[in-house]
Amino acid sequence: MKIAVCAPARSITPAGAARVAAFTALYYPQVDLIVDPQCFAQAGHFAGPDEVRAEAFLRHANDPGIDAIWFARGGYGSNRILASVMPELTSAAREKSYMGFSDMGFLLGALYARRIGRPVHGPMASNVSEASKGMPVGRALGWLVNRDRSVLEPTLGGQPAAAFNLVILCALLGTPWMPDLTDHILYIEEVGEAYYRIDRLLFQMANATQLKGIAGVRLGAVTDVPDGDTEAEFGESLEVMMTGWCRDMGVPYLGRARIGHDADNLVIPFGLA
Repeated sequence: MKIAVCAPARSITPAGAARVAAFTALYYPQVDLIVDPQCFAQAGHFAGPDEVRAEAFLRHANDPGIDAIWFARGGYGSNRILASVMPELTSAAREKSYMGFSDMGFLLGALYARRIGRPVHGPMASNVSEASKGMPVGRALGWLVNRDRSVLEPTLGGQPAAAFNLVILCALLGTPWMPDLTDHILYIEEVGEAYYRIDRLLFQMANATQLKGIAGVRLGAVTDVPDGDTEAEFGESLEVMMTGWCRDMGVPYLGRARIGHDADNLVIPFGLA
């Protein structure tokens, strides 16, 4: 099995690539992991200029010899290449899986909107560290290689699902890249945002016409809230926020989920698992 790693947003280091390559070789020796040199490129915030990131993604997506694309890292930037890559995807792109989360939600959402391949919200190639003991990348490879259902978020059931970072979801709303999520369970998570900003994003989610018809919402991890910002200071807990905005949306709030910017980030395939 061949898995290509590319970086549509920010770069990773050669040392980080070596760690994930070593983990893969040890636990999944049947995998030929191809880390594109583009992953190490630098152009300000980005892993190379837009055209370089787009070229790397298209080269692997359109290669019939590649079975899956495993995104290297999030950050910011994958939205900047959507208009150039989506029209250029060939039939080979429809035959592979694409895994990532956070900023990669732009690509996952756009792919799912066009029913191209199998988008998957899950750990990225950079999510290997001594603290995590490789568990996130192990789950990612478990799904990509073996379709190991033990790595799936346990609340997945008989309904189709989709998962996004809340900021990315709200950035997609109102654009042609937003998929139709009618009858889907929508999973959301967030990182680095103050509670008032989370509440404002939930207002946008609850009032978005493109989300009419979803079946319910689950909340994943909310991590790295700025220092000094607390639920007590804001005046409402996350559960109160979620319950209220889902009520306004006319859909059930279904409780918490194990996804997000932490080591407990489980796997959610878009659609039916």
